[in-house]
Order: sequence, then structure tokens, then C-alpha cells
Amino acid sequence: MSPRSITPLRHGEEPTNDSSNEPTYGLLGKELSMFSEAGFDMQKIHLKRNAPVAQLYEDAIKYEGAVIADSGALINFSGKKTGRSPKDKRIVYEETSRDDVWWGAVNIQMDEHTFEINRERAIDYLNTRDNVYVFDGFAGWDPKYRIKVRVVTSRAYHALFMHNMLIRPTKKELAEFGTPDFTIYNAGQFPANRFTAGMTSQTSVEVNFKRHEMVILGTEYAGEMKKGIFSVMHYLQPVKFGNLSLHSSANQGPDGDVSLFFGLSGTGKTTLSADPRRSLIGDDEHVWSDNGVFNIEGGCYAKCVGLDAEKEPDIYNAIRFGSILENVTYDPTTREPNYEDTGITENTRCAYPIEYINNAMIPCMSPNQPKNIIYLTCDAFGVLPPVSLLDANQAQYWFLSGYTSKTPGTEDGIAEPTPTFSTAFGAPFIILHPSRYASMLATRMQAQGTKCWLVSTGWTGGPYGKGQRCPLKVTRKIIDSIHDGSLLKGEFVKTGAFKLQIPKELEGVPSEMLDPAQAWADKEAYQRTVAKVAGLFNDAFARYASDTTPDVVAAGPEV
Repeated sequence: MSPRSITPLRHGEEPTNDSSNEPTYGLLGKELSMFSEAGFDMQKIHLKRNAPVAQLYEDAIKYEGAVIADSGALINFSGKKTGRSPKDKRIVYEETSRDDVWWGAVNIQMDEHTFEINRERAIDYLNTRDNVYVFDGFAGWDPKYRIKVRVVTSRAYHALFMHNMLIRPTKKELAEFGTPDFTIYNAGQFPANRFTAGMTSQTSVEVNFKRHEMVILGTEYAGEMKKGIFSVMHYLQPVKFGNLSLHSSANQGPDGDVSLFFGLSGTGKTTLSADPRRSLIGDDEHVWSDNGVFNIEGGCYAKCVGLDAEKEPDIYNAIRFGSILENVTYDPTTREPNYEDTGITENTRCAYPIEYINNAMIPCMSPNQPKNIIYLTCDAFGVLPPVSLLDANQAQYWFLSGYTSKTPGTEDGIAEPTPTFSTAFGAPFIILHPSRYASMLATRMQAQGTKCWLVSTGWTGGPYGKGQRCPLKVTRKIIDSIHDGSLLKGEFVKTGAFKLQIPKELEGVPSEMLDPAQAWADKEAYQRTVAKVAGLFNDAFARYASDTTPDVVAAGPEV
């Protein structure tokens, strides 16, 4: 038998000396007993552990209707759900974590009994499948702080997705993997029972920190697994290790200077952190520890609607054998993906190993502390300057606010610029109260002398529809001047209501563009818009005011 024709072991079979039965391809001995104890019927199912990519391709094509794109990537579909279901995310209320969790609309309570019902429902469903895929990998590149994650799923596409998104173990690490720190039971093809206590729909994504488990029912969207592990790290890293988990991208310059980029969807986080002159540490999830900065993930999960080889060459070229295209339509004759088609969803995605990016920093970690933090916002109201230098209190205020704005056309029903406030630049994924992350951020910034910048990639000279979008070349010039230190050496002046420090001049950027008050032709309209947006900020921040210091509250805008 060659490794190309591996038949996974059933419970009770004896391994042979054949290399095909090495732990890379099957579960042996004690590891099999773990599944029996969890409730799996080892007489009925095949467990395929860390299967080769080619085998996952074959199974996805044979059993799931996947196809191979002309680039070699696997095209597959997530069914009815094509995005996350934040209203169906729940955290089990139990004694080990209940005093730390930020309970409410983000982290909805679930009782332990309901979790047990859903867990059993998931395992019962997996027991009906002929093939059950297992992927064992790591979350976190720093060996001191990483966790071992086991994914158990019925879809080859999901196994390949987590093969890309987790850190792939070496053969030796896999052989010595042992008991995982966290296990995901993904039975997303099977619905939750909406009549079970606490259930409000057929979808449930639930985390139990006491049992170190996550259960998924009623959604086949692969991103639920990725963000579920991020939520786990958002809890474990601060609580267990005292590290700061961050929803940010990160890169490093040739001199070793590290920058963190925060920003909600549409602000340019992926585009601006992908700099050919700097090494990419990661594009989405990181941890700031005393050892430096490390990426949580082993891959990237990028939006690909409108993907173009000239505008996003790194992402475009990463879509090859081993990558997944999710919910992307294609030409049935040529198998060429249609990145312009949003008929299935606007949230079309691609997932690929980070080593598919040419300037990726492998291993994805730096021993250096961040020199610069960059908050990205797309201000469609046109009242924020293209770049501002924030002090320590402002850094916490803007972090807690997590501001950007949506423009007309981005979603149904949006007819004018609409503010979005997502605390910590990723509210759906945080577990602790936002002020805990903000306080940790301020402490680390102060200790390391880290500078914090607010960069608006939105409108200048007026709001959406009247002003113009800040040109990408201007934003890149701003980022470059932050990295080479020239911006910090210049003279700064304070703006009005937002009290932001803005540069008086910056080579290559029109001086009137640096100050919104000068960029607007209609000064009265500018003042009215400033007052409106400042009021929106104050209203949104009110929920955090009692949990932070008066100095941080005072760092907000004045109406």
C-alpha cells in the first residue's frame, strides 16, 4: 500500500509497518480512545486525521460537489449561511470563566445543560457520516503561548480550511500532539433544535471554556471556526498568560520595527499592511506579549469580491493548489473564477496558507515590540484628518470606540454615511470587557514608547457625495512617513472639536488636505457635520465611560 491509497484505520485494527499508517494519516492507540470516550462510534466511522491536501480535494469533489479552479484552488460552497451569525454565538455560563466574560449582546449566556444537549446532537450527527475529518494544529506561532487545537468535522472543505488557517504541525509535533487544549465539533450541516431552552434559531455557535470545547450547528460557513478560535484566544491570552490579543494585522520593516494595523472592513487594513518593502507577520489576528508580537494563524482569509491581479497581486497569486475559494462562481467550461459575481454573496472569500504570500515572515512572529500602532478608519463624513498623532488617553478612547462609517450602497437601506462603532475594532470576537484590553494596550504602549496614529482613508473636502476619497497614494505616503520617522519629526497643531494633533505639512500631501477645516469649501456645513459626528461619538462611548478613567472619557470630542 502506498501513501496515495491510504485507508484510515478503524477502531481495533492493528497498525502495520507500512508507512501509510503513520500518525500523520490516522489516529492510533490512546488518541482513538479519546474519540470513543467522547461518544464516537468507532465501528462505523472513518477518521481521517490531518489528511493530505490532495486527499481532501478528492473527497470534496467526490462527496461535496467542489470543483478545481483553473488556478488549482478548490472552489466550494458553504450552503445557506454565507457569513457569520453573531446573534447565534453563545458562551457557556460556568464557574471557571463567568467572572471574566463580558456578558450581553456580544457574549450571550448559555447554560451547561443546553451545551451538553447540543454537543451530543453534534456528535450523534458526526456518527452518521462515513468520513469524519480531524485536523490537529496550533493557534499562535510562539511555542510558549500557543494552544493545541483539534477540529472534528464532516466536510473535507472544512478540514482543508482549518489546515490553512491553523499552524500546521511538523510530523514530529503531530506524533506527539496528545490531548488538545481546545476541540471544535463542527456539525454545521445539522441544525440545532430551536425548541431547546435558550435556542432562538437552527444555528448555534457555542464555546465552553470549562470543557475547552466549541460546538457548531446549523451553519457551514467556515469562518465560524476561524473566529471561534480567535474568541478563545481573546480569552486565554489575557486571562491565562497576561498577553494582549488583538484584531489587527502586523508587519515588520527591514530595521526590525513592527507596526500594528487596526481597522474594520473597508478601511484598508489588508491593503496597507501588505507592503512590498516590509515583511508581513499576519493579516488579521495577533498577540502582543513580553516576547514581542506573534500571529495567531497559519493562513489568511481574504475577501475576494472584485479581486484583481493588478490591485491585489499578493492575494491573487496566492489562490493556487491548496487554497480554497468559498462561494465564488466560475465559468463551467474554463473553471475561471468570476470575482465580480456577487450572486451567491458579497462575502466571497479565499483561504490560503500564509507562506503563499511572498514577503510573509516565517515563522510569523517578531521578537521586537511594536514601534507604531495605526488605527485605520474610513470616515465618510469627511471630518477627520488623513493622519493624527494620538496621546495615551486618545489611544484608549479611539480603541474603545472602534469607529468607521459605511457609505451608501454598501448595504441595503443605507442612503447616507452611517457611523459604525465596533469596540476594540472587533466587538463580535472579544470575550472580556473592552476596557481590559484598552488598559493593557495603554500599559504596553507606555512601557515601550509606542506611538499611536489615527489614519482616515475616507473622504476629504466634504462628506461622501460631495468630497473625494483620500487617494490611496496619499495614504501610502502617510504610512511611509510614519515608518521612516519623518512624520514624527514634523510640527503638529491641534484641531477643534476632536482635539487631534495633525501635522502642519507633509511632503507630497497638499497642506489643505491635512486639515479638514481648510479642505471644506462650505465652512458652516463643516461645523454642523463636526457637531453631528462628535455627538454620535459621545453617545456611542457612554456605555464604556463608567469602566474607564475620566482622562480617557475627556479624550473624546467636544460638542
